[in-house]
Amino acid sequence: MIKENLARINEQIAAAASRAGRKVEDIQLVAVSKIKPVELMIEALNCGQKVFGENYVQEVQEKRLALPAEGKIHFIGHLQSNKAKIAAEFCDMVETVDNMKLARKLNHHLDLLGRELDILIQVNIGEDPAKSGVEAEETEQLLEEVLTLPRLHVKGLMTIPPFENTPEESRPWFSGLRKLSEELVGKGYFKEHAPALSMGMSADFPVAIAEGATIVRVGTAIFGDRPAK
Repeated sequence: MIKENLARINEQIAAAASRAGRKVEDIQLVAVSKIKPVELMIEALNCGQKVFGENYVQEVQEKRLALPAEGKIHFIGHLQSNKAKIAAEFCDMVETVDNMKLARKLNHHLDLLGRELDILIQVNIGEDPAKSGVEAEETEQLLEEVLTLPRLHVKGLMTIPPFENTPEESRPWFSGLRKLSEELVGKGYFKEHAPALSMGMSADFPVAIAEGATIVRVGTAIFGDRPAK
């Protein structure tokens, strides 16, 4: 099942990229494996899927120790600063940094570990009170402050838009994150690389790709429905 699901999702990513005039190699699929057993992650890894998304630090630690080294873990859930140590030790990227307290905690633990970590700044582009993330107009200030922390490497932006009834209704939020990234590039940020944009999930990732997503987070369409935690 997972092999077929991955093939279908990768075909849809390629088709969306083609429609947008983009290279499929510029879009990374994160297979969201939260609440799924590591055996399914290993099955996906054996099918060529390299990057997995986790929401809970307890699972991150357990799965990192069981997952072969070629598998990479992105933390994509809300991360409390008191759980930063586990994320710093076991994650390959944290996509959800949205405040300096968390950034400093990560940097501190990375310093003790002698590690460095790629991160994304999570932006609450839709100003949804149910979602985490820095407000769009405060993103530059947070970015400027995070850039002073030597163990963290800011690779771009991430968002989880407000729930919409159709994928097309999410387009303005994806467009908004892209425009914000373009504004930051215009101000001199991300000189060494174009900013990554993590946006789009199982229901709406083709629209996100059309609006510039470089990372899409797909879980249910790969691993099937998950029970409530």
